[in-house]
Amino acid sequence: MMQDHNELEVGKCDIAFQRFKIIEPYINGTTNLTSIAKQQSISQSTLTRWVARYKKLGLTGLSTMQGKSPGSKQILPIVSFAIEALALHQPHLSMASIHRKISKFALAKAIRAPSYTFVRNQIQNIPEDLKILAHHGGKKYDDIYELIFLRSAKDANDIWQADHTLLDIIVIDEFQEERRPWLTIIIDDKSRAIAGYYLTFSAPSALNTSLALRQAIWRKQNENWPVCGIPKVLYTDHGSDFTSKHIEQVCADLKIELIFSLVGKPRGRGKVERFFETINQLLLIDLPGYTKGKRDKRALLTLDNLEMIIKTFLIKQYNHNTHSALGMTPIESWDESGFLPQLPTSLEQLDLLLLTVAKPRKVRNTGISFSALNYQSPMLAACVGEAVVIRYDPRDLSEIRVFYNSQFLCVAICPKLSEATVSLNELQKARRLRKVELRNRINEHREIIDILLEKPTPVPIVKPKSKPKPSIQSTLKLYENE
Repeated sequence: MMQDHNELEVGKCDIAFQRFKIIEPYINGTTNLTSIAKQQSISQSTLTRWVARYKKLGLTGLSTMQGKSPGSKQILPIVSFAIEALALHQPHLSMASIHRKISKFALAKAIRAPSYTFVRNQIQNIPEDLKILAHHGGKKYDDIYELIFLRSAKDANDIWQADHTLLDIIVIDEFQEERRPWLTIIIDDKSRAIAGYYLTFSAPSALNTSLALRQAIWRKQNENWPVCGIPKVLYTDHGSDFTSKHIEQVCADLKIELIFSLVGKPRGRGKVERFFETINQLLLIDLPGYTKGKRDKRALLTLDNLEMIIKTFLIKQYNHNTHSALGMTPIESWDESGFLPQLPTSLEQLDLLLLTVAKPRKVRNTGISFSALNYQSPMLAACVGEAVVIRYDPRDLSEIRVFYNSQFLCVAICPKLSEATVSLNELQKARRLRKVELRNRINEHREIIDILLEKPTPVPIVKPKSKPKPSIQSTLKLYENE
């Protein structure tokens, strides 16, 4: 009897605690009784009595209440919990299956089984985000419910977004090889105006970003492209180029706040991504070499051809066409506040931060030697024998910028290239081809030398075939009896 009494007391404590967990959100002030009644399928009057008894007597009041037995008319909270557990089970169970399993569970516990309607209501009251997480996993949950911080700039140059894309077009490089180019874009968040770009065959790098930023920040020579200045924020993804020390140093020196999107979740950068869609759908689709259509029989463009087409599209069309989300053109939106963009002191100061750095070079009486080319300037005469730092644009090696003691000194010109623009890639590939050509000539010379010196052709040594060893016959007589 003592054991039965103890079990009864334990049962009362369990019921009291279950009732308390139901009304706890109301006690803590996080919800109201109407919401609890709907979620738990318990009448609001019953919940009101529970709250009153708890405030007066604590948990004891919830276990000694007179009235309807939970086992007879009321569905116990443990049943509601079991229904939720089955509803969140993976793989997903049908409502009928859940009702059958709950009825079997209630029978085993000797408690009242819920009706099909009760089970349906309980499942419908489960938060949808909880169902998505349980049935589809964290990735789908993040895609639907994760809070997205959509950065929206109030003024021009408040936020610039930067990103790269591999364009859906094949063009011809300087060696007549078919390749897809990369486009780096800097876009103003508020106006959607393109501030700068860089087109190259090279994969995304800190250099690509630096050259696009250099163009974006400095004044443009074209009066139809007024976008310039130092932004307050540069918003990018977590690419290795954007997270490089070089870009971080540039942003620190220019007092630009560098902000990254979440790793693997490029949200909040939809404006620059939509621009890439615009480039593909409105421009590249009509050009030869477009990869998503039928093969165009027209001759493929060169990278220079494509850059001129993209530049014209940006300056004359995209930046000056009315944007549906703005109700005006990007340039009008960028310029509507009439602000004065903040600029670096000089282009040389910007170059000191953004252009590619070579190792320190010593100034000789013939100038500066870099990449097997010689660069000259009258300003170098005062620095003969001194170490300087040079910076250059890899797209144009006809000139380099020279810095002495971290101060801009001069622009040095390569006389051989002053009439034409030669890229570093062109120069390196030309040297490789030249090296192959020289090696071929050396090999040809070796063949001629062998003939001229009448070197005898080595005669292959043929080993004589070994004769088979004669079989040794026994001279002993053998007898039949042996």
